[in-house]
Amino acid sequence: MTEAYKITLKPVYSQTVPTPDGVKLPKDWSLSWHQAATLEALRDPNIDVVFNTAMTGDGKSLAAYLEVLQGEFSAIGLYPTNELARDQETQIKGYVEKFQPENQPRVVRLSGADLEIYAENEGLKKGAALLTLAGQSEIFLTNPDILHYLHQGANLTENDSPDKLWNRINKDFDLFIFDEFHVFAAPQIASVINTMLLIRCTNRRKKFMFLSATPDTNLIGRLEKAGFRCKEIDPLKQNKYQFPDTPEQGQKWRQVARTILLKFIPLEPSFKASETWLKENSELILAQFHQYPGSKGAIILNSIAAVKRLTQFFREILQPYGLKVGENTGLSGKGEKERSLSADLVIGTSTIDVGVDFKINFLIFESSDAGNFIQRLGRLGRHDEYEKDGQIVKFENFTAFALVPNFLVERLFKVDNPSLEVNSICDRPTFHNIITENYRQINDFRDYYRRWGAVQSFWLFYQLSDRTIKQQYAQSRDKFREACEQVFETSLKSQAGRIQGWAKDWQALSGKSGNPIAEDAASFRGSSPLQCGLYDLTEENEADRFKTYDLPGILGNLEIEMWTEAAFIRTLKETTERTGQPIAKGRFAHCLAFMKLRSYREERLNWKFTYSGNLQPIADAWKVQVLTGVEIWQPDNSWVGEINKHLKKQALVCYVIRHQVVKTDVRMRLRLPMYFQIYPISDYYSLHDATAPYAISFGQSALLLDSLAHWFKSKRDEIWIA
Repeated sequence: MTEAYKITLKPVYSQTVPTPDGVKLPKDWSLSWHQAATLEALRDPNIDVVFNTAMTGDGKSLAAYLEVLQGEFSAIGLYPTNELARDQETQIKGYVEKFQPENQPRVVRLSGADLEIYAENEGLKKGAALLTLAGQSEIFLTNPDILHYLHQGANLTENDSPDKLWNRINKDFDLFIFDEFHVFAAPQIASVINTMLLIRCTNRRKKFMFLSATPDTNLIGRLEKAGFRCKEIDPLKQNKYQFPDTPEQGQKWRQVARTILLKFIPLEPSFKASETWLKENSELILAQFHQYPGSKGAIILNSIAAVKRLTQFFREILQPYGLKVGENTGLSGKGEKERSLSADLVIGTSTIDVGVDFKINFLIFESSDAGNFIQRLGRLGRHDEYEKDGQIVKFENFTAFALVPNFLVERLFKVDNPSLEVNSICDRPTFHNIITENYRQINDFRDYYRRWGAVQSFWLFYQLSDRTIKQQYAQSRDKFREACEQVFETSLKSQAGRIQGWAKDWQALSGKSGNPIAEDAASFRGSSPLQCGLYDLTEENEADRFKTYDLPGILGNLEIEMWTEAAFIRTLKETTERTGQPIAKGRFAHCLAFMKLRSYREERLNWKFTYSGNLQPIADAWKVQVLTGVEIWQPDNSWVGEINKHLKKQALVCYVIRHQVVKTDVRMRLRLPMYFQIYPISDYYSLHDATAPYAISFGQSALLLDSLAHWFKSKRDEIWIA
């Protein structure tokens, strides 16, 4: 086994306070300081936005919904993943059951797929279905994408007023809760700012709440600039946490995180390093279950293909001992995801590291940056016990293995005056600061707001000018324009000129009306021009076999067989009829191609994009453009010709730079997020070069790359960011 560097993380205790006057709690319950302070802030008419930065596991969700549980108050909860929304639905229904509020608030959870199926079953338009479901709840749990498109005017008919949906929903709910918001990047933050400004300018004062252990300073600063009155609830700054060496504490402190033995495993930063280590050290996991019966564990990795392979590997090892292994990734079926959280060992990707409330006592994880490391480690040590077959099973200890690049271990333990010493004891805030200072941090793309944030603003402003509502919102429109121009440091008139220019360029290129660049800039998570429909033959549940996945991931990791759209949709309809399970099909409407997924490759295959012309003038333009004629080069691929028939006609919003992705390590130098879409591309003149001389980004990634253009221009061939 690779040498492990061990430290112990102290437990965390949160201060509790006397129950505020008029607040009803279940018997023997008490509030943490931050929960009472949050309730006070929500009740303060002089505060618009509350930021709760309590530590992981300290009950931020209860703080958010406490006012709803007291009486006549309603809230929309917005969650970045469907898994987190499902987890929160269970938790909130548990609160309603325990608090027994007089009005018995109804809890409704809605994803995009749920909305599509409900509308189809009820014979409703999506907009009407959305209003119906929201109207049947006091606690409405959904994702910020739905809120964004609701305010952008999606799901409306030609004769509807632009405010038909958002005016009603904004009036019905008092509080908008954004959970785990730190996982979002600049485009999503810009969207939320625009939506909040629209709500504030067209409605009576509403309350907004952000729950995140790591708040985004860009967001707080910009909201204050727009005139929002913000209040940060930070228990750490207020000395409301203790980190004792012994577990004995007075009555005024509640344990929220347990002592963790953390072992750093240094690995070569190669593609399969973590997977190889896990296979070679599988006896460690078996020993955990033998030594501590009743253990539950999680393995969180970056690669879906690695998770798929390891799930099968560990099932074969653990099944003889009656232990269940669950899988949870973006390509796992809905049923598999739900079952995975009750397995003895769950193996997953980022679908499970965002806020899901695990009851586990050992964790093995890899990470890509400091925030990702802290987020994943935060899944461990939240609970002392869990229930199995009606019996309470108590955990004896908590152990984590962090599979990290060897350079991080050297920085932490091996330099002169190291930040950490082997076998030392550390409290969480100090440890989090050490990781933040020594591990990779992600670019915050702060110039994105000025360059792209107001494209959404202009679209919302334009809607407020619609003849059906222009008079009604005349004052609101002026206020909205002023606020947006202040926040994004630009004029909406200049945005109108840019948008017009993109439309003209697109017309000249394609002969069609439309505006692909503006559409990407106005979207929430960006479009997916490379998304393909997959029929997953490795999936047991028939109804869960219909999935989507991006072409780059398919080219590197999957064994597939090309299929037709007609056959795919026909099989989907037949499966729905045979199983009686409705399957949402809207996500397949704009797929590039359709395929059968046969298996996952053991080794990742190389490939690159190619362009039929000269990329030099395109790179020298230093701007986002729309390209056609992009294809795939992968010589040993028998189906790449079929893909290229579709791909070369595709209009792709992109940004091209003259830098090699691999040799110059663009991702590291620019501090790009793990799943950032940047790929190697060759042109007509460099097709046979050993390394593609250009890099290309698509969709929202192209806009983000554009916001770093000043680095490329100023540094040219130097190292851009240390």
